[in-house]
Amino acid sequence: MILVTGGAGFIGSNFILDWLAAGGEAVLNLDKLTYAGNLSSLATLQGDPRHVFVRGDIGDAALVASLLERHRPRAIVNFAAESHVDRSIRGPRAFVDTNVVGTLELLECARAWWQGLAADERAAFRFLHVSTDEVYGSLGPADPAFSESTPFAPNSPYAASKAGSDHLVRAWHHTYGLPVLTTHCSNNYGPRQFPEKLIPLMIVNALAGKALPVYGDGRNVRDWLYVGDHCSALRAVLARGRVGETYAIGGRAEMRNLDVVHALCRILEERRPGGEFARSIEFVTDRPGHDRRYAIDASKIERELGWTPAETFASGLARTLDWYLENGDWIAGVRSDEYRRWIDLHYA
Repeated sequence: MILVTGGAGFIGSNFILDWLAAGGEAVLNLDKLTYAGNLSSLATLQGDPRHVFVRGDIGDAALVASLLERHRPRAIVNFAAESHVDRSIRGPRAFVDTNVVGTLELLECARAWWQGLAADERAAFRFLHVSTDEVYGSLGPADPAFSESTPFAPNSPYAASKAGSDHLVRAWHHTYGLPVLTTHCSNNYGPRQFPEKLIPLMIVNALAGKALPVYGDGRNVRDWLYVGDHCSALRAVLARGRVGETYAIGGRAEMRNLDVVHALCRILEERRPGGEFARSIEFVTDRPGHDRRYAIDASKIERELGWTPAETFASGLARTLDWYLENGDWIAGVRSDEYRRWIDLHYA
């Protein structure tokens, strides 16, 4: 068994579904079920004995310790995090509590568990910490892409909290010998993403006939990574990654935000003829400290582990849109009153 934290969130739920579909062993899924945690994303696993769900916080040391003792996982994959930059600007404390303090508690529980294992189990154990390219800050138009050796320079409370957690993971390896692996991914997109992020927000608003809000001039650049490709990269890192190493995971798909929205509108117009969705694009006040460009150099994981993304941005975007078109009940389920209040407040 492996323990996956944050397994009801966007990337975590996709990872669990892909993991079990690929024949991986059973999963113990620990998730606090905050606003972005959604068990309906895992509805197809209902009744599947390979998926054990526990509602709880990675910062609850007593709970985590008891789960480790009872289920004896051979690896921990840590997705649990507050992850939205806009929310971190309005309320940074929750990001420090979960991303820094929560990771500290999880590391300490993992260390105590690992140190008590037999020698062969200790050697096989892994702690995979999933992080973000945002810890590296912002790139200029001609700057080389982020790599594993890029210095940290976080610019948002979210990025700073993830950088803090990354430093803790590194320290627990170098000080205590905990066998850790760390990944830094670029912007994920795909099925089951909570509609506060750019692509699902545009899809949900377009289908509802609402405005498509784009920050600033829309020229902020991101490297887009289809979530299924991210999951396959994580499986490769867990299986073959070198202990103590960091791996940068990117889609080699740099796109301006405005171009992403136009591409999405074009595909949607093919699926829903007669709609002129691009006419609904509206520019809104940019968020404070909005990083201008991110890009990932994924050469290391490609070279060492043989991983490359299977999806182009065009194919991944089409798959994403089709999933949302086919899963209206999922969209309706996540668009709670709290979600609507947040969108009204932030994009007014």
